[in-house]
This record gives sequence, C-alpha cells and structure tokens, in this order.
Amino acid sequence: MEKAILIVCEFNSKDKNWTRQDVYEELASLVSSCGLKVAGNIFCNKDKPSADYFVGRGKAQEIALLSAKLNADVIIFNDELTATQQRNLEEVTNTKIIDRTQLILDIFAQRARSKEGKIQVELAQLNYLLPRLSGKGIFLSRLGGGIGTRGPGEQKLEVDRRTIKEKISKLKNELRHLMAQRESSRATRKKQQLPLVAMVGYTNAGKSTLFNALSNSDVLVMDKLFATLDPTIRKFVLPDGRKILFVDTVGFLHNLPHNLIEAFKATLEEITGADILIHVLDISHPKAKEHSAAVFDVLKELKSEEKPFITVLNKTDKVESKDFLNILSRNFPDSLPISALKKSGLNILLEELMRRLPAALKYAQLELPHEKAFLLSTIYSQGKVDLVKNKGNKLLVEAQLPASLKGRLKKEGFVVS
Repeated sequence: MEKAILIVCEFNSKDKNWTRQDVYEELASLVSSCGLKVAGNIFCNKDKPSADYFVGRGKAQEIALLSAKLNADVIIFNDELTATQQRNLEEVTNTKIIDRTQLILDIFAQRARSKEGKIQVELAQLNYLLPRLSGKGIFLSRLGGGIGTRGPGEQKLEVDRRTIKEKISKLKNELRHLMAQRESSRATRKKQQLPLVAMVGYTNAGKSTLFNALSNSDVLVMDKLFATLDPTIRKFVLPDGRKILFVDTVGFLHNLPHNLIEAFKATLEEITGADILIHVLDISHPKAKEHSAAVFDVLKELKSEEKPFITVLNKTDKVESKDFLNILSRNFPDSLPISALKKSGLNILLEELMRRLPAALKYAQLELPHEKAFLLSTIYSQGKVDLVKNKGNKLLVEAQLPASLKGRLKKEGFVVS
C-alpha cells in the first residue's frame, strides 16, 4: 500500500465554513477511498499561493524532510497545482506530487465501469495532463504504476503532446457517439411519458443505498467516497400504480473542480433531464449543512437548481436521539427523515413523490380489435394493466393509464369508459 503525506494550506480567501481540519479530514477520506495509507500531514497558513512552490521554498524543504523520514511514496496537496509548482516540488522532495484534482481522477478511474464512464475519465485525465507536459516532463517518472497513473484498463500514458491531442480528439468523437445513443434512449423514455426521478447528494450520503432500497437493485454500495460513478436507471411502480424511473448519479463534493463537472456533463445530464430531484443528505455528518450547500453549488453549474426537489435526511439511525434529530432538521425545512439502510421512512417519501409528480393514472376500459393488439405493448409500458380477455373479435382491456394516453386512445375510438 502506497504511503501518502497530505498537505493542507489555509489561505485568507478560503471558505470560512470549512476549517483546516474539515478540509484535511475530507482529503484523508479521498486518500483512503483511493487505497492509500496516510503516513503524515503538514498544515500551512499563507496569504496566497507562491508561484514557484505553492507553499514557498522553506515549507517545501520541510515537506521534503518529512517525506524522507517517513519514506513516503506520494505527497498530495489539497489544492490544484500548476505544472511549474508540481515540477519544482518534485525536484525538491524527490517524491511524486499530485493534487486533489488528480486524486479524484484516480478514484474515478478505479470506479468507472461503463464504456462512457471510462471514456470520460480518460478524456479528463488527458486534458489534465496536456498542459503539464512542458519543461522536463514531470510525469515521465510515473509510468511505472501507482496513484496518478491509473486510467481505464490501467493503460500507461504516452508522454507526447501530439499523440495525446490525437487521442483526445478520438475520445471526443467516441463520446459524442455515445451521447447520441444516450439522447436517443432519453427520447424513447420521454415518449413513454415515464417521470424521471434523480438521486443527487454529497458523495457517501447514501444515494445508492436508498436507490437499492426503493428499486430492489444491487448498485454497488461502499463506505467510500465516489463509490458510484456511472448513472444507473431502474423502473419503479409507485403504490398508486404510476410507473417512474429512478436514476442514481455520481456524488458531489465541496469545491468539486469545475473542469471535472465539465468532463462528466454527459453523465450528469440525467440530472438536467429529471422531473424531480431527491436530495439525499447525511444528517449524521457534522458538515451536513455545508454538504447541502456544496450540492446546490454543483446544481447551479448544471443549471438545475430551480428543479423541484425533495430533501431526505438520511442515516437517522446514526443520530443519537430524536430530540437531536429535530434540532438538526430545523436547518432543512420540509425535509423527510429516513434511514435507507434500515428502510425506515420510505413510505413517507413515496407518498411525497406521488403528491409531487404528475396526476395519478386514470382508469380506462378499452376494446381493441385484434389487428390493433400491438397497442397493448404501449399500454403495458406506460400504464398498469388490470385485465385482458377476449370478447368476440375484440380484446377487452381494463387498465390505469396516463391522461394523455387515455385521451389519445379515446380519440381513436378504443375507450369504452
């Protein structure tokens, strides 16, 4: 297991809602999720980053001494570094240097399962690498493996600017093709008029656990950050008979780098196309309020902050008392307390979904000539069929249908009542 030293800097312009310790703990969680061991840490306070070593030469030498003492494999900075800062720090410390963006990309590379997800990760990695190829080529020493080199299929990166540009162009074309396929699937879903409900929330808030509990799915659940990267969609029948689609999405993070949001917009488009969002919040976490703010920061970037949403306060089983839960809930008006793990409070969530989604299905009795029996597939996919039986040269169908479908079938003369 690689040993890492974590560097957390506090600048005057930083968000005061996040203390230096808060930032360190989240960085340590990311490092753990990546499969590394935290061997040590260094904190520093500065007015602003220095252009040469980010932390200044004196602090860089202090980091080098600690790295040598602990025999560290990698030094990880919580802030994004320029190519010059990264190169200079590697020369002083004689240790591999990566920043938070590269750490997150490394986690994404481990988590991506779908072809689209792998392409998005590799494209983001190459775009990150390209401006860092100047000078001595700081990545040349990394091609042997380990953190900062992982990509889809554990491929080694060819450090050549022209090769990388050609690869980026090829990946963009592949991604456009896959996005067109996804858009086609999205258009098909719209024709079926199935409402889309997207799970959003801070990473490790319990979205996948809730998704599994509601849809009887087996999406990977781990107590790690960014356990879910690829979106997963499942059909679900509400208690009133309406059919909807649930989608589980990648978790958000405080100060999620803008270029990563851009890189994964193809995945995040499932959020922009949703009819309603379920904002899953880990109410047991001491930074729940800040996590909520971070989620809405990302939704703003996606232009989805005005979408209707339901906030669920998850992991209530971890809150010490009901009175304390009531105190915490005051920060989130109209929220619903649940425990996805214990499957408590889910009925209340489903009732709220039924109330917030379009009107319930309407009863219809239809008579279909046998030559129109193909319409049954549409009725089954969009509604809830209660009865199908032969009646002379016709099929008698009793079903719960969306108002629009019932109206269309009525115009064609198939609806009896």
